[in-house]
Amino acid sequence: MFSVGDLAVYPAHGVGIIESIEEKSIAGSEHIFYVMRILENDMKIMIPKNNAAQVGLRNIISDKDADEVYSILQEKDVEFTPQTWNRRYREYMDKIKTGSIFDLAAVLRDLYMLQMDKPLSFGEKKMLDTARSLLIKELSIAKNKKEDEIAEGIEQIFNGEIKAEAE
Repeated sequence: MFSVGDLAVYPAHGVGIIESIEEKSIAGSEHIFYVMRILENDMKIMIPKNNAAQVGLRNIISDKDADEVYSILQEKDVEFTPQTWNRRYREYMDKIKTGSIFDLAAVLRDLYMLQMDKPLSFGEKKMLDTARSLLIKELSIAKNKKEDEIAEGIEQIFNGEIKAEAE
C-alpha cells in the first residue's frame, strides 16, 4: 500500500512520511510495520502493515478532494444542537479520530462558527488549533501551496472576505 518516502496521513496526528518498512518478531510471529515520522513534530509511529487501513492510515487527498474541503468550510447554514461543551468536545474528537479530512473540515468550520456565538472552552480552543493545523498541512501538500497561503485562505473564508478558494 505504501512505500518508503511516501507521504501519508495518520488520524489525529496528521501528515507524515514513511521512513522505512521493518519486519519485527513479536510473540514468535513475524509482523511488517510502516515506520512513519509525523512532519509536524517528528514523532515516530510504527503501524502494522496488515492493520494500516483499520487504523485509518491513508494517502494525501487529491486536488479535487481539497476543493470539496473548501466547500465544507464555506457552508454557513449549519445548525447546532444545544449541548454541553464536553459532549461537543467528545463528538468533535471522535470525528477527528476518523482520519477523514472532510470530518476534520466540518469540525474546524463548526468550532469557528461556534466561537462567533460564544467563547469556546479551553479544550475546544485547543481542538480548533489542532484541526486547523492538521487541515493546513494536508491542504498545502494537496494544493502544492505554502502553509501560510492555505492558512490565509481559511481565515478569509471565516472572515467572509471571499466566497471560494478553489485555486
